[in-house]
Amino acid sequence: MVYTYRMHTLFIGLSALLYLTATFVPLRLRKAISLIVVLGWLAHALALNGEIDAHGALRIGFAVMLSVTLWVSVAAYWLENRNYTLDSLRVLVLPCAAVAVSLPALFPGELMQLGNVSPLFSWHIAVAMMAYSTLTIAAFHAVLMALQETRLHARPGVPAGWFASAIDRLPALMTMEKLLFRLIFFGFVLLTFTVLSGVVFSEQVFGRAVKWDHKTVFTTASWVLFGALLAGRQWRGWRGKTALRFTLTGFAALFFGYIGSRFVFEVVLHRAFL
Repeated sequence: MVYTYRMHTLFIGLSALLYLTATFVPLRLRKAISLIVVLGWLAHALALNGEIDAHGALRIGFAVMLSVTLWVSVAAYWLENRNYTLDSLRVLVLPCAAVAVSLPALFPGELMQLGNVSPLFSWHIAVAMMAYSTLTIAAFHAVLMALQETRLHARPGVPAGWFASAIDRLPALMTMEKLLFRLIFFGFVLLTFTVLSGVVFSEQVFGRAVKWDHKTVFTTASWVLFGALLAGRQWRGWRGKTALRFTLTGFAALFFGYIGSRFVFEVVLHRAFL
């Protein structure tokens, strides 16, 4: 079956619609929510397949990267939610995914020819996307923890809205913190592989082992921040607000290093960014 532009548009619209529908389905319909998210995720995957695969070339750009990141983040949310009640994470992740799946239609990005690049380069891209996605869901998780801590200090008797009620249904802060550090550790390992493999492929693509541009600087800064957080957790017992600050700052560095920089180059400056 030939993949057409009309099919691509259909998959984008269907995925966005399903994500938004799942956002507002009442929590008591957990099985329906789970099914709708899976269907939206599958439609998202089909849309991405039409965007990334360009007959021997790789389409890259801030919108495609953001879409892939949120696609993996939705999968991470779905898996986490099977073991813990993370309804408020649904409210944060799914609307973002609905927007992200639509962006590549507006900002298609650039084509990168893969003829002279090692076949392992695709694995480098895959690991990088897994790293960014894992640390993205960790950032969402950190935001939830900050909101949860705020709710704990709220005055009793104040009426709670639907989102505040979802925050109140989260697992205990200690459990949330364990989940956060599990995500950060996994993301840090993947980011380490990304940095090391990036040195190898940088020599193939750019002719030198390390290209010290803003992408490399921000990625290195993010790697240092997450590494310092894990070390501080192990030897200094860092937790609470310190852990949240490091997590969000590390994620911000990673975001600006890749998606933010690509947005500035492609949308604001109208220049290619590789």
